Amino acid sequence: MELGSLARARGVRLLALESVDSTNAEARRLIETGERGPLWVVAARQTGGRGRLGRQWVSPPGNLHASFILGDFGASDIAPQLGFVAGVAALRALREATGEVGRFALKWPNDLLLEGAKLGGILLENVSAPTGDARAPVASVAIIGIGVNCAEAPKNLPFEANALTSVGPNAPGAATVFSHLSDAIVEALDLWRGGEGFAQIREAWLDHAAYLGAHIRVELPRETVEGRFATIDAAGRLILATHSGERVVEAGDVSLGPRRIAAGGAA
Repeated sequence: MELGSLARARGVRLLALESVDSTNAEARRLIETGERGPLWVVAARQTGGRGRLGRQWVSPPGNLHASFILGDFGASDIAPQLGFVAGVAALRALREATGEVGRFALKWPNDLLLEGAKLGGILLENVSAPTGDARAPVASVAIIGIGVNCAEAPKNLPFEANALTSVGPNAPGAATVFSHLSDAIVEALDLWRGGEGFAQIREAWLDHAAYLGAHIRVELPRETVEGRFATIDAAGRLILATHSGERVVEAGDVSLGPRRIAAGGAA
């Protein structure tokens, strides 16, 4: 694994490991010992990869498993915006690495799609770290975990998954994707400017949003809501147009189309 030329010029560093439980977990351990980034932690193999909501992230060899440590990005309340920054960067990296333009999409809030099937995901974590400054004793350090199915898509999942190998014999490997990604995230952070440029990030994200304008369903902890995916708001929340009016969704699992109703009327 090697950083891209822009990332190297900006002082981004790289820790490449053969095996680790989770690159996000390793990043957290490094933060606890004083690391503040910008640093990429990349592993050829993960033994305990995690996805959103504590779900297992299957990590076959040859796929990309990477986490970016970023300190000094601003106040903790803007940290969720970094998920959209990462999505825009990852999509740009995939397009540049493959030369493909229309086959990738971003699924709210944190999935990467290839031809409608899950290609990868983003796991954003915010760590409170001591500063040693009595006036501001705690600072936020972000961990942006990004996984991409480069060589192999996991099997036996409750959803369709895909891998970059499906784009053809010249599909890029994890090292090529990572090199493009390390540069793309620097460019996206430049656009974001600590939150000042989130409107531009939001626009770029919406340009490649899966299901925008379509009827979707969103699984919430206590209910499932349905409606038209209208947009994301200035905070990155999903705006759903329902029969009873506009619904703002902070977090949830998005699927395409209405629920199927079984014979007899049971959902």
